[in-house]
Amino acid sequence: MNDDTIRLVTIGRIIRRRRRFLVILALMGALVGYGTSLLFPPRYTTSASVLLPGAWEDRELLTQVEIATSSAVVDQAADRLRWAGAGKSELRDQVSAKAADGNIIKISGTADTPEHAQQLSDQVAQQFVTFAARVVNDNSDPEAAERREALEQTVVRTSRRITELADAADPGKTVEGVQARTELEKLRTTLQEAIGKLDQADPAAGKASMVVMGPAARPAGEAPPTRIQLIVAGAALFFVLGIVGQLTAARMSRRLRTQPEIVAALGSALLGTVDVAVERPWHRPADRGPRARIRRLLGVDVRWDVPAPRVSGDEAGRRLRYRRVCARLHDRLPSSRRLLVVVPDGDEIARRAARQLVVEAGTDPLLRAVEVPVSRPMVPDPGEESGALVVLSAGRWTAGELEGIAEACADAGHEVVGVVIAGMVRVLPARSADRPREAATPLLAVAHDAKGSPR
Repeated sequence: MNDDTIRLVTIGRIIRRRRRFLVILALMGALVGYGTSLLFPPRYTTSASVLLPGAWEDRELLTQVEIATSSAVVDQAADRLRWAGAGKSELRDQVSAKAADGNIIKISGTADTPEHAQQLSDQVAQQFVTFAARVVNDNSDPEAAERREALEQTVVRTSRRITELADAADPGKTVEGVQARTELEKLRTTLQEAIGKLDQADPAAGKASMVVMGPAARPAGEAPPTRIQLIVAGAALFFVLGIVGQLTAARMSRRLRTQPEIVAALGSALLGTVDVAVERPWHRPADRGPRARIRRLLGVDVRWDVPAPRVSGDEAGRRLRYRRVCARLHDRLPSSRRLLVVVPDGDEIARRAARQLVVEAGTDPLLRAVEVPVSRPMVPDPGEESGALVVLSAGRWTAGELEGIAEACADAGHEVVGVVIAGMVRVLPARSADRPREAATPLLAVAHDAKGSPR
């Protein structure tokens, strides 16, 4: 995989070819999310609203929010509730408050049951109103309160005296009486306005009467994150991590995929490329053993970072590529020389290509295929064969592994005379019996392959 931008088609290819592995990862993530939900019991949250009459600035509202969640208020609520196993410090973490529009403080309580959440919110709201009223009363001046009460009594007496004077005046008979009654009413109105302005000038008088706007509603569902949310989040997280892991592994892979890289690692020349027809679009390796069975069970035995096999023309076109490779070998070697066809162990595509190459070559030149383990490559000593032809598939081996094969050939006294790269192709479905094949089709297929050979 190169450093090109990751496209959606790449993600789709990963999901398509690694779907079993990704599904298993998602199930594991769901189990992790379920286990996490068992560690965190369900929680329920509800809110109670407290109305603050009068004019309040933003700073004052923030101060009231801090007071609502202070220890002075929450500790009093804890003393009233007296829940078993719930201390004052725990309840402080379960209470929150915020200022809403319209001078309203929303006090939220979180508990393990809907009933406890409702009781906690209501109790904290009630204690907040009580605490605010007590603060206002404690901060009030007793002498000022007495003077205010005396002033109110004086105003009441004055208003009563004005009424008596108005009744004593001659109502509706003389102009002087009407004017006297009018002046007395103006005086009564002026006194009432003065008392109203005095009430507005006293901030404590308008802000002390906080009101709880009804009981908190009983929560109908759990507070997030719920168990379902944790399970879904765990499955999605592991699914995404699986895709990211596949992309990272492909970018960090040192397997050689291009022809120049493979030829340079083996230190020889490219003789051509051949095609191997597969029955399914993605050939699965024929490895056996516990690790291979586990990889097959997880669905990671199929490469996703290789391009989709192209469609093959026909059998004649594929055989033509093999014959061209044999012709180039014949031109490079004496007719009596025999060669070893070296195939890396585990490369099923290369093994099938080497087998077909031996069949197409016949006795000119005479080829013998051998499989060489990549971990510890060992090539047979020269006998009847002198020289090696390496057949392998692209995108499977690293430069170090291929250099090891080349060194093993040199150590055995075999010169690497060439490299053949095998690739997979898809065979088109057979034509039905009632649709005869046209005579020109094989010629067109061979001509098409001839244009692209050697690659």
